Amino acid sequence: MLSPDQFHRFRPRLLDALSGYDRSRFLADLGAGLTVGIVALPLAMAFAIASGVKPEQGIFTAIIAGFLISALGGSHVQIGGPAGAFIVIVYGIVQRYGLANLLIATSLAGVLLMVMGWLKLGALVRYIPVSIVIGFTNGIAVLIGLSQLKDLFGLRIDQMPADFFGQVGALAAHADSFNVSALGVGLACLAIVVLWPKGYTMPEAHQGWRSTLRRLVSHLPGTVVALVAATVAVRMLNLPIETIGSRFGGIPQALPAFALPEFSWQTVRLLVIPTFTIALLGAIESLLCARVADNMTPQFQRHDPNQELIAQGAANFVAPFFGGIPATGTIARTVTNVRAGATSPVAGIVHALTLLAIVLVAAPLALHVPLAALAGILMFVAWNMGEWHEFARLKHFMLPYRVVLVGTFLLTVVFDLTVAVEVGLLLACGFFIYRMSQLFRVQPHPKHTDSGELPPGVMVFELFGSLFFGAVGKIETLPEQIPEGTRAVVLEMHRLISMDTSGLDAIRQLYRTLRRQGIAVVLANVNEQPLSLIRRSGFADELGVDQIVPTVSDAHL
Repeated sequence: MLSPDQFHRFRPRLLDALSGYDRSRFLADLGAGLTVGIVALPLAMAFAIASGVKPEQGIFTAIIAGFLISALGGSHVQIGGPAGAFIVIVYGIVQRYGLANLLIATSLAGVLLMVMGWLKLGALVRYIPVSIVIGFTNGIAVLIGLSQLKDLFGLRIDQMPADFFGQVGALAAHADSFNVSALGVGLACLAIVVLWPKGYTMPEAHQGWRSTLRRLVSHLPGTVVALVAATVAVRMLNLPIETIGSRFGGIPQALPAFALPEFSWQTVRLLVIPTFTIALLGAIESLLCARVADNMTPQFQRHDPNQELIAQGAANFVAPFFGGIPATGTIARTVTNVRAGATSPVAGIVHALTLLAIVLVAAPLALHVPLAALAGILMFVAWNMGEWHEFARLKHFMLPYRVVLVGTFLLTVVFDLTVAVEVGLLLACGFFIYRMSQLFRVQPHPKHTDSGELPPGVMVFELFGSLFFGAVGKIETLPEQIPEGTRAVVLEMHRLISMDTSGLDAIRQLYRTLRRQGIAVVLANVNEQPLSLIRRSGFADELGVDQIVPTVSDAHL
């Protein structure tokens, strides 16, 4: 039976943050929340469109999931909502299973995330090797950039395939429908977003009037400037470019009503892999983002990973009932929130309410937003998302690291995230087992072999490292190293750190092999963990308790 202490105690970080909360902190959170809300608007629409759903679904996700993640989460400053990392995953699920099944898979993933947090599994996500995280992150960034080429070049493709080669083929087949106006608008938006001053890169200290001016300008997000400028230019010049209105008919000026997606157990059985994919990616992205926020805010208490998973789960469980898509912690918006002066989860709640106010007041204005502008913004997101310098640094690392990173990257691009992470973990585990097996050594003890301290016919072998299933081969070949005339073998185990049941079985088989040859076996200086296993397994009784001695000198030979 599991005790209550083995389960996570539900306590949102908001409750701790409100202790001693005052007017000055509220004003700081209000300003940060308004800033992040404005930043989140174009990103939420862009992520939704790139994912193959309507733009309002991204905004609804940012409102509902963003509110719940801040209100229930384990971080002071993390901002939740639709994320670029989910674009490829969501698009593939929509293409293969349909929108209704995406909503079901998202809710099921929410349940899985809550269970993970409740069982205190938040720390396990940190055990995923960094090479795998970099590999699939860069792979997703490539796929996001590829998916935006259609709108960036204004190509007339009715439906983009979900797979990499299908997308490349579709882009090549429709290259003749290239729209120079769309490309110009998209590249202009990309240039604005890249060159526009960003608040989170501003120096802390003032450095003259130019620095002050850049600081003031940076409070206006470059994505919003690009979106407004592109919309005005397209309207004034009457450019033949597809807009949100022409493709989706605009954005409703209200939140959607609660609705249950069509549910059946037969469908759920088909959604096991999508559900685990959404949950895994959501957990990894949210906890990575929370760790980034911790490094930026040392004055705050570090995030609670289990509480964060519960909040992510609640957000992903609830949002689909209002048409929402998967949500997670978002690094760009969280960094913006921190640099804007946020002091508590109240800023994230204000960010969600800001988006709600924009939808209720200004939704019709989105009708004329050109899709090429959103594509340009997402190209910047994709570039920022990838850690491209890691490819250049590969030459400094050993072969296992390179194979895992590059393999995960290629599998993410060519197949999907689930396959990439599964294979990446298998490769990482295989290399780890090989490395650990190389660290284990069995060698003759020079002191007792050469100095003649022991009687003739006695050999002493030292065991180093960890004796586990990957290293038992070195024990199995030990009888071949024993010369004729040997009457006793002493295994000096002071430097044997640990031993698993496979290692124990190898020692037992060695004992039985040598016993048939009339050679006694003695274990000397055995550490606590191996000794406990030897006794619990009954091998101590089989060997004889007098054959387990404190030191080699105590052996009765």
